[in-house]
Amino acid sequence: MKNRDAMIVAPQPEAVEVGAEILRAGGNAVDAAVACAFVQGVVDPMNCGIGGMGSMGVYAPSKARHQYIDFHAPAPLAAREDMWEKLIEGEARDGFGFILEGRVNDLGYQSICVPSSLRAYEVAHSQYGALPWAEILAPAIDWAKKGWAVRPNVHEFWARDEQMGRVANHERLRYTESGRVTYCREDGSPKIVGDLVINSDLANTLELIARKGADVFYKGEIAEQIGEDMKANGGLISREDLATYVPRISDPLWGEYRGFRVATNQPPGGGLMLLQMLNILENFDLKDLGHNTEEYVRIVCEAMKYATIDKELFVGDPQFVDVPVHRLVAKGYAKEIAERISGGIKADVPRFNIGIQSKDTTHISVVDRDGNCVTMTHSLGMPSGVMTRGLGFMYNGCMGQFDPRPGRAGSIAPGKARLSTICPSIVFKGDEPYIVIGAPGATQITMGILQAILNVLDFDMSMSDAVSSPRFCATSNAIDVTNRIPRFATKALEQKGYEVIRSPLSFGIAWVHGIRILDGLLEGGADPAGDGMAMRA
Repeated sequence: MKNRDAMIVAPQPEAVEVGAEILRAGGNAVDAAVACAFVQGVVDPMNCGIGGMGSMGVYAPSKARHQYIDFHAPAPLAAREDMWEKLIEGEARDGFGFILEGRVNDLGYQSICVPSSLRAYEVAHSQYGALPWAEILAPAIDWAKKGWAVRPNVHEFWARDEQMGRVANHERLRYTESGRVTYCREDGSPKIVGDLVINSDLANTLELIARKGADVFYKGEIAEQIGEDMKANGGLISREDLATYVPRISDPLWGEYRGFRVATNQPPGGGLMLLQMLNILENFDLKDLGHNTEEYVRIVCEAMKYATIDKELFVGDPQFVDVPVHRLVAKGYAKEIAERISGGIKADVPRFNIGIQSKDTTHISVVDRDGNCVTMTHSLGMPSGVMTRGLGFMYNGCMGQFDPRPGRAGSIAPGKARLSTICPSIVFKGDEPYIVIGAPGATQITMGILQAILNVLDFDMSMSDAVSSPRFCATSNAIDVTNRIPRFATKALEQKGYEVIRSPLSFGIAWVHGIRILDGLLEGGADPAGDGMAMRA
């Protein structure tokens, strides 16, 4: 099916503009998504970049293909299951990793998993792209050379203090000299809104990649620089880790909700959680309950809690863990859970979660005129703070999300990808894509996407309204709500014995970005919690 126009939506205006220009120049959805991703790595450098990880769903009717390119950063080959077992001080308050002595898993060279994003961008472009590789990288090089102005959400993220036991982001930003010089003022504080950021080192790195391809990063002179830096500073990454890395390509994980078909990513991504929650909620007349009423919030939160429990127990890297996918997404299993929820039984999540989740991730949704769709979520995990001198990019900190206790689904193992809740997804109406959606937001990603999908499918909201409506979340026994959830609803929940934690923010619980396709017309929604937008091309 051809669309009357094309569209891209993402949290960074500069990157959205570039994606739209690529589409206008004859590029397809993959070209636009990859070009957008490169620019995001320049103008949102602690949330994503070539040192990161992620997952990309590509629906390409022009090639009769639909697949996921998953680039969940694996642990280095030097990692060991029990390497940090004796360093545990406690679990992070949001359940998103553990606090270790010396914060070795959270900041610095040992926190880095194998950088995966660049290879995935190249694989996607080589399989689907229409424009030359160098043309895809040119806008990001230009932004790095000429500079960009710090936006409100970038400054807020950079300046963020310690949260839930994690290292403060401003500590990460100035951890290495390259970070201090590039992103901080003379006094060492993060640059503020409106300050110019020029990153000549990153421009040079991207120019080298534009000329020589991703191999220069994984096997060539950049790999040599990375290897030397890691060896000199006690990092776990080796030249072998880089040279042998390849993304995983798989078919979508499919589900169905009220007659709509849902395509999402396989474990260790968060797609299984999303399908499980939709299956549970299909047993309730949500529209009759009313949007964000006390009973609606209760039922949806209980579905979230059950999915969280199963995720913690059973979901991990399927190359290392036998994930019972078919049982967890079975309609019969979901009906059993729905009956418990109907009976007022509260699920018990064996950990504690409080406060506002980290959003150190970003997203892109693209639809082109030929009906090709891309939904990609990519990230640095918790950014490591490490920037190799002269290269200009920050590495991921994905080792921080492994469980340092041996024998668990999320335990450390060499070559193992850690669990992530990222779940870029496409909802189909019949055989045609209807919603292209995804979000950043740590453990709250699936919860934000779930609510936006319900808003469209059950409450017939526009895409913009669906991503803007107030949200809530339950990834523990507590219910987190944004400040626009009515107090009369939360008061009723408290009277039923629920702990409710109210954020002072009006927006939150992931940053959802999506496109709805209605008879070939595109309707975009950029979460107002961020700086982003939807743009037609």
